[in-house]
Amino acid sequence: MSVAKFPAEDASFRPKRARVETRQVLSFSDEEKAGTIQPHDDALVVTLSVGGYDVRRVMVDQGSCVEIMYPDLYKGLHLKPENLTAYNSPLVSFDGKVVIPKGQIKLPMQAGLEVVDVDFIVVDSYSFYMAIVAKPWLHALGVVSSTLHQKVKYPSRN
Repeated sequence: MSVAKFPAEDASFRPKRARVETRQVLSFSDEEKAGTIQPHDDALVVTLSVGGYDVRRVMVDQGSCVEIMYPDLYKGLHLKPENLTAYNSPLVSFDGKVVIPKGQIKLPMQAGLEVVDVDFIVVDSYSFYMAIVAKPWLHALGVVSSTLHQKVKYPSRN
């Protein structure tokens, strides 16, 4: 056991205040289901700005690990084969078939005021969707999605 003497109090000494960090809570209420037909099992499909263009029919897939771009969007953005970088890993489609990607391209994607660069894997196969956004985009923005409410929410600077 030891005994110590506390230093004399300094008149200019002020106790430090702990920083209180406020976190924004992202949640969905029953009122936010307005406009949806319940019950449903629809995929979550949104409109996002990709490469400066508003793109409809973008599916939000919480289970996928890569963002996918389909040929209609690739052509619609007037991208050329030389815009692609190599991507050599095969992918497995929703129906279990192996898909060989054409390549990869990084494009800015905007949701509200937030912009993040997204690495899209370009595949040459048909889809009802123009693109699929997945975990990398969800995590980059801190997105919380709800298929039940057919909405996404994310914290923003404003």
